[in-house]
Amino acid sequence: MYNLPYYKEQDPARVLQFIHEHPFAMLIGATPEGRPVATQIPVFIEERDGKLYLSGHMMRKNDHHLAFEANPQVLCVFTGAHTYVSASWYSNPSQGSTWNYRSVHVRGTMRFVDGPGLVDILQKTSLFFEGGNASSATVYENLPEAYTGRLLAAIVGFEVEVEDIQHVFKMSQDRDEASYHNIIGKLKEQDANAQEVARIMEQNADRLFGAK
Repeated sequence: MYNLPYYKEQDPARVLQFIHEHPFAMLIGATPEGRPVATQIPVFIEERDGKLYLSGHMMRKNDHHLAFEANPQVLCVFTGAHTYVSASWYSNPSQGSTWNYRSVHVRGTMRFVDGPGLVDILQKTSLFFEGGNASSATVYENLPEAYTGRLLAAIVGFEVEVEDIQHVFKMSQDRDEASYHNIIGKLKEQDANAQEVARIMEQNADRLFGAK
């Protein structure tokens, strides 16, 4: 990880909020032989008894499931909007261009969950992603039993007790104020990803340079 102190968020709540807002994560592991495996999976994060847990589900007995059964160590990567930043936008352009992005890396040990534990994971995650709408037809408890019976046979739940969280929120914090605001202006002229980065940078401007 690009681990420089000025790209760190000092408020842990903002890091957790980022995970909540970007739940479609890359779940990365390795077989006992060292062959990497990775799958993008929506995950749910919650705190219980002072500890953080990730949970979700995956297809049963695929290569990923089998790899984590043998080697339960997992890296879960959460990412958001990202974009190229040209050095020509700096007050001093005689340096390298770069990339702005935010990323959170969560490490822990996976355990698989079946039966009532799997049902609990499906219930709380579906309710979360449906925005708390318990009457939605897609919330787990509202699905027909004939369907859920087939579903439970095809998938397995997982839970990861979080052991470490690292992050990089690289949003031009190391630039002078004039360069910072010029970058925002240039990004607003680019695609949707760049415009989202510009919006985040605008939100952070007062924290970096003081309210105007």
